[in-house]
Amino acid sequence: MSSMTAGVISQKPRVVTYAKAMRVLVANAKGGCGKTTLATNLACQFAREGKITTLINHDPQASATDWLKLRSAKLPIINGIEAVRERHRTGSTLSWRMRIHPATERVVIDTPAGLYGNALSDLVAQSDIVIIPVIPSAIDMRAATEFIEELRKTQAYRQRACAIAVVANRVKRNTLSFNSLKSFLDDLHIPFVTAFRDTQFYVKAGEHGFGVVDFDRQHPKEQEEWQPLMIWLNKTMQEIQRNRI
Repeated sequence: MSSMTAGVISQKPRVVTYAKAMRVLVANAKGGCGKTTLATNLACQFAREGKITTLINHDPQASATDWLKLRSAKLPIINGIEAVRERHRTGSTLSWRMRIHPATERVVIDTPAGLYGNALSDLVAQSDIVIIPVIPSAIDMRAATEFIEELRKTQAYRQRACAIAVVANRVKRNTLSFNSLKSFLDDLHIPFVTAFRDTQFYVKAGEHGFGVVDFDRQHPKEQEEWQPLMIWLNKTMQEIQRNRI
C-alpha cells in the first residue's frame, strides 16, 4: 500500500492516533451516482478549510487515486491512501489505518459500487458520518432505498449508529425528475442536505486534480450548493466530538 500527498507517493509508514480524525464515508451501492466526484471535492473543501485531510480509496477502479496523482503540489495538500490493495482472502485489512498521519483531522473514504454485507459493515464501523449521493432517476431512488435499509441492518450501524445524510447529485432544478427526487428524499426521514446541479464544471476540475473550490474564480452556484453540506458536516462533527469527551 502506498501513501500519497498531493500527487506525490510516499513510502514511509506512519503510526497514527486515529481517534481524533473525523471520518466521512461516501457510499451508495449503485454505480454512476457520483461518489468519487463527491469524495474528491469534499476532501478539497476540508483542505481549503485548513484541515489536515486524507482521502482513502476503496474502489478498485481507483479513480480517486488517479485524480490525486494529477493534483498540483501548489494546491492545499490532501494525503492519499490506496486501501483497496490491502484486500486479501479474508477481507480488507485495517493496516491502512497505521499509514494515516497522526495529525489528520479529516478522513474522506471513497467506496466502490456493489457495497453490501460485511464489506459495508466494515467501512461503517470505521466512519463517523455517511454521505449518500443519489441522482434523479427511478432506478437510482429504488437502489438508494435498498442501500439505506442495508446500511441500517449492518452490525456496525446497530452497535453504533453513525450520522447519515443524503445529497442529490447531477440535478436539473425545476424539472419533474428533480421534484420527484426531492419528494423521495424528504420521505426518507434522513437529512437531505443539498443538491448539486448537472454541470461540466466538475468534469473539468477532475481532469486536473482540482475540486471546484480550488479555482481562483468560483461559480457562485457551486458555492451556494456546497455551503449547506459543509455547515451540516461541521455541526454534526462538533456534536460527535462533544459525545467523545
